[in-house]
Amino acid sequence: MKVAVIQLNAGSDKEKNVERACSLVEKAARHHAQFVLLPEVFVFRGIQPPKTLWRDIAEPIPGPTIKRLASFARKHAIFILAGSIFEKSPIRGKVYNTSVFIDDKGKIPGRYRKMNLFHAALGKKKFVESKIFLAGKKETMVVCDGFNVGLSICYDVRFPELYRTYGRLGADVLCVPSAFTSKTGQAHWEPLVRARAIENLCYVLAPNQIGKDNRGVKCFGHSLIVDPWGHVLARGSGGKEEILYAHLDKTAITQARMTLPSIRRK
Repeated sequence: MKVAVIQLNAGSDKEKNVERACSLVEKAARHHAQFVLLPEVFVFRGIQPPKTLWRDIAEPIPGPTIKRLASFARKHAIFILAGSIFEKSPIRGKVYNTSVFIDDKGKIPGRYRKMNLFHAALGKKKFVESKIFLAGKKETMVVCDGFNVGLSICYDVRFPELYRTYGRLGADVLCVPSAFTSKTGQAHWEPLVRARAIENLCYVLAPNQIGKDNRGVKCFGHSLIVDPWGHVLARGSGGKEEILYAHLDKTAITQARMTLPSIRRK
């Protein structure tokens, strides 16, 4: 299966962000990608009052953004991971950070609401995602062209127990769409992503954002595609929008698991 990991720089203009994301998805489809992944919060990145975020940025699922991506999926017969969008919740002023998997017929077999919300103090900037996000409560695994795919989002990558659960459930691929910051990314991004691949003998697909948002927070870029042995198949730059491509082969998964039968599957 040929995959495409999209690295982009989303800002505070939702319409512009969605237009750019759709353009890159179409480009990946023209290059014969079968599974195309967008990063976390590709629809909007920056600061926004919670009630305004709920009203103007958040959507139901399916809403306008997902319906548009679903039409691309049907048109090109591809699978798309809408890395994450702001999903409306029943609580006004609070939203879910939700990754949406769209199949090659434009249907939605699964969605994953981010379970581990980012909480950090980076210099003078503090991040407390729970101020605007509600945490998800369950894992989500879907099937993509015969591969079992476990869904997660960004900060989840620091919680290996989530990925071990996916490994035991038979995951072949782990997805980590992200908006990983530059400061933490320099130290931790690649080691964490590669560790999740090595621990679970799975491919890991990790599209990340780049550039600064309207708070001045810079994302790290360096999107990754990692094989089940921990080898980096493709690595993005730290400063431009781009698409990374790689082919996933089930034989590589089988060989890794025969060499190191370290996961007890359910």
